[in-house]
Amino acid sequence: MLSKALLRLGGGAARHPWRVIAAWLVAATLVVLAAIAFGGRTADSMTAPGLDSGRAAELIERAGTGQEGMTAQVVVTPLDGGATFFDDDGARTALTRLRAEVQRLPHVLGTSDPAGALDAGGDTAVRGGLVSADGRIAVVRVQYPDQSRLSAEDLDALVGLGGRLRAELPLRIEMGGDLFYAFSDPDGGASELIGLLAAAAILFLAFGSLVAAALPIGMAVFGLTVGVATMTVLAGVTDVPTFAPVLGSMVGLGVGIDYALFVLARHREYLARGLDPHEAAGRAVATAGRPVVFAGGTVVVSILGLAVANVPFMTVGGVAVSIVVLTMVLASVTLLPAFLGAAGPRLGRAGRIGRALRAGRSGRLGRRRDTAAGTVPAAGWRRWIGHVGRHPVAYAVGAAALLLTATLPVLGLRVGLPDDGSLPQSRTERRAYDLVAEGFGPGTNGPLVIAADPAGDPGAVDRLVGAVAADPGIASVAPARIDPATGVATLVVFPTTSPQDKATAGTLSRLRTEVLPAAIGHGPARAHVGGAAASLSDVGRRTSERLPVFVAAVLALSFLLLMLVFRSVVVPLKAVLLNLLSIGAAYGVMVAVFQWGWGAALIGLEATVPIVSFIPMFLFAILFGLSMDYEVFLLSRVREEYVRTGVNGTAIVEGVAGTARIITSAALIMVAVFLSFAVAEDPSSKMFGLGLATAIFIDATVVRMVLVPATMTLLGRTNWWLPKWLDRMLPRGPVGTDDTDAQSTDEDPGRLSGRTSLGRSGSTRTG
Repeated sequence: MLSKALLRLGGGAARHPWRVIAAWLVAATLVVLAAIAFGGRTADSMTAPGLDSGRAAELIERAGTGQEGMTAQVVVTPLDGGATFFDDDGARTALTRLRAEVQRLPHVLGTSDPAGALDAGGDTAVRGGLVSADGRIAVVRVQYPDQSRLSAEDLDALVGLGGRLRAELPLRIEMGGDLFYAFSDPDGGASELIGLLAAAAILFLAFGSLVAAALPIGMAVFGLTVGVATMTVLAGVTDVPTFAPVLGSMVGLGVGIDYALFVLARHREYLARGLDPHEAAGRAVATAGRPVVFAGGTVVVSILGLAVANVPFMTVGGVAVSIVVLTMVLASVTLLPAFLGAAGPRLGRAGRIGRALRAGRSGRLGRRRDTAAGTVPAAGWRRWIGHVGRHPVAYAVGAAALLLTATLPVLGLRVGLPDDGSLPQSRTERRAYDLVAEGFGPGTNGPLVIAADPAGDPGAVDRLVGAVAADPGIASVAPARIDPATGVATLVVFPTTSPQDKATAGTLSRLRTEVLPAAIGHGPARAHVGGAAASLSDVGRRTSERLPVFVAAVLALSFLLLMLVFRSVVVPLKAVLLNLLSIGAAYGVMVAVFQWGWGAALIGLEATVPIVSFIPMFLFAILFGLSMDYEVFLLSRVREEYVRTGVNGTAIVEGVAGTARIITSAALIMVAVFLSFAVAEDPSSKMFGLGLATAIFIDATVVRMVLVPATMTLLGRTNWWLPKWLDRMLPRGPVGTDDTDAQSTDEDPGRLSGRTSLGRSGSTRTG
């Protein structure tokens, strides 16, 4: 039985704490050393098999026209605001030197020559897109090989050169491009610290003890170190996306502290009953650790379900985040009980400051009895849950209507990718973006690359150039480059609108469905649209198309897992529907903030942006898994009470009231951790942080404390209904629950024998 295995595991760790702690220290050291020796740096590769942009990349690579790799751009303007490159010889000389220095960097295949375009004449310079019409802004485009031959060191070299030349040349130098997008480090360090400090404060208020507050933090830091270091080792083998460490830290801190909080709260219950610390730790892991294992399993199943999108970077990102979650689960059932055993009986009582805080305004210390959760008696929660149970219809309808209203903005959801124009002004990518848009138009920041194989049709390329240039969404077309050996032509095309503009997606679609087919005809010639903007658009469309399949797969697997845990058909069905409501409301809030701009200034968002194409799918996976944490933890307690009493109403009140304080404290911790990432610079981090925080807040308040007790009251004995034929088919033991096992680990000391089992879930009495 799972509970008995956890009982032995937790008890053994508590009896030999220093051995377990030492083992974790050794493991953490080895993983960190492996990360240093063999690890790699994160990199974004926004590609997926079977996309039109991928076929364009294959043609470009075959042609060898220099457009197949990654690019960067160095944007410069004279420091003298009134000077131009046309009339300032010093600025022009500095521009020539800058280009030469960039050309000498490792792996640089070539650079554009704005100084040469100036020498050839103003019209040529403007047509080449290298110097603005007024002569104030020049662009050095840097061509690199494909991403597989590059690393973050190439970005470091370019940035370092820019820093040195800023001090030596009379130029304002800004940088941006694909290289920055692929290899920029995520901005998560400060957010992690803020989240940890907020979590520590909440834990101290919840338990009133510095020792009790420190243990979950210590366990989470241990687990996060091992998990992120393992992710770094994985990055040495395959491309791990840059958002994975940020998302892994965000989710890892949240679930790690939550899981520790669940186990620690039950441990303090057993200490209050008089058990010695070792036995209390073992029983805490056996009871609270079981929902932790299943909740963590649900998170992992949900995240690994991202593989159905058939987008490699999402699959790898999901695996990386799952590693962190699994590490936190393992730490919760091994490292945490070791901490509990080492702390001894001190965890059963609050410190002096905690008692003073708990006494409140009256100043009467000790008047309120410490309870298992650590502070205030559950009488208030019992009154609230009882009140909801007496008016279940009103609360169920009202809460559901509130969440459905919050979900309505989802109807206006627009996916895309925020471009560098959404970054703060403190970033050089944003300043480079603004200079390019000012000098050449917004579409210059997101060029499309058309690759065409004329297949023996001599006029195909000319027709293609003319048709593309005539499209209203295209500002200009650079001269075609034709490979003599293969005949493949590449055209760099500049839209009239910015990369994140909805009109750009329309232009891309029109080129593929109307313009290109009409230009090349029905013969063997073919043409495809590639480039970074096209690749990101294609990935967004792929994820949108696969989202329904993914949602169905996650719902089905989660339903099955919960059915095995709770031996019920109705409970998992209700859990799935309620979780969908909270996730839908979180999506709605994201649309209102990021697309409509409601409250955007509160999180430092400087401009409205589309929702990042892959975030809805990632958020669904993570949120569905995290919301199941509370579902499993709460319903496990309700199930225990139901097995003990057989009375549905009593089980709901006692189960929800007994877990309410822990769930709300855990939710506050998660919300604090996630919101700390919502103020990061990168819009993707903001979306992850705000979306996760909103969903967890809604789930722990409206769903768990209103909808769950209301709907369970309305359903009555039907909550635990399971057809007998299905009950016989479902496994027990390590996968399914066992009522006797669940009950035996939660008995008072001295009463562990002589109680009759209530039998199988299909035959427990109801009331």
